[in-house]
Amino acid sequence: MDVKLPKLGEGSESGTIVSVFVKEGDVIAKGQTLIELENEKAVAPIPSTASGTITKLRVKEGDKISVGQVIATVSEAEPAVVRPPAPVAEPSRAETGDREAKRPTPKTAEPLEPLAKAEGVEPGPSGLPPAASPSIRKMARELGLDLARVRGSERGGRIVLADLRVYVQHLQKLAFPSVPPKPEKAAAPTAERIDFSKWGEISRKPMSALRQTISRRMLENWNAIPHVTQFDEADVTGPLELRRKHAPAYEQKGVRLTLTPFILKAVASVLKRHPIFNSSLDEATQEIILKEYFHLGLAVDTDQGLLVPVMRNVDQKSLLELSREINELAEKARARKISLDEMKGGTFTISNQGGIGGGHFTPIINKPEVAILGLGRGALKPVVRKQGIEPRTMLPLCLSYDHRVIDGGSAARFMVDLVQELENSKEADVTL
Repeated sequence: MDVKLPKLGEGSESGTIVSVFVKEGDVIAKGQTLIELENEKAVAPIPSTASGTITKLRVKEGDKISVGQVIATVSEAEPAVVRPPAPVAEPSRAETGDREAKRPTPKTAEPLEPLAKAEGVEPGPSGLPPAASPSIRKMARELGLDLARVRGSERGGRIVLADLRVYVQHLQKLAFPSVPPKPEKAAAPTAERIDFSKWGEISRKPMSALRQTISRRMLENWNAIPHVTQFDEADVTGPLELRRKHAPAYEQKGVRLTLTPFILKAVASVLKRHPIFNSSLDEATQEIILKEYFHLGLAVDTDQGLLVPVMRNVDQKSLLELSREINELAEKARARKISLDEMKGGTFTISNQGGIGGGHFTPIINKPEVAILGLGRGALKPVVRKQGIEPRTMLPLCLSYDHRVIDGGSAARFMVDLVQELENSKEADVTL
């Protein structure tokens, strides 16, 4: 007959197998533990619903099974010597009686001696099955630890995770007396595997090495930095008129003039007035590093993912130089010929989606920088000017900043100055 996974309780329909205590050919009894199953609530032993010999074991450690799924196929047989679970050694009747007579009851047990005072750990009569949950037994088995040498702190000497941790720390002190134990780190969560094919046709595409790097960096940046995003709009009708007027002269120099160099110059100018946005936080010393140079990263959308080449000393370059450098860096990035050094050392980043579309969004800060400016697509809107309504091109601005370093008031003032700087672009800066 088939032994199936029984109902686990309300709201629990499946689980993951963490231990398998039997193998094919074993003779089992009804009620004997076959596996340990972990679900959302706990790790629980799953007993057999039949007696006999296991002819086919249909699961293994790590499998996820649901209620009603077959664990093993058992052939009915005459009662035989039942094989107990591997982790537990069955003591003889004489030894059991003698040890039970010597075992102290929970009420009369003496206080446990601190591990720091003991050369070893001997909680009581050896050889008896330790009082511990299946998950604790499995952990000790994987670590190669003898639970009989661990003092249990719960009632009746039951061993819990804290006792196991204390015992391991004690062994570390004995093995490395001059090296203090390192603080424990939380285990990384295990990603859940989902079978999406249950609901329809799928295809799989492996993440490229670049995509994996981008994914890791974005997760690190988002988790490490408390983000706040400030939104506004700038009237860029004036800069666009200057661009149209002077674009032919730039084309004669072999350069395409866009709105981006106007924004780069405006950002560099405003960063000088608000140096906190051109800084980094040294988390080791808890110091804010204010930078006297203005190296602006410019996010470039490529077929392989987002790359951010850095433009050095933006404040010292003309619009012609910036336009030429923007074109060169963008082409190198899309051709994957950009070097690692060309993507390091940035002090502030600009992510421009204007060529694609969309409005406001929330860009993620490029650590160790403390701010990033997102640009949406400019749109023609009716704007009140001098008691009248005029069509003006409004550019969405999105400033994300590190709230550990920058406050909301500082971000608002930065945005006000940036809007004014863009709207007051000077023709003298554009003329060749």
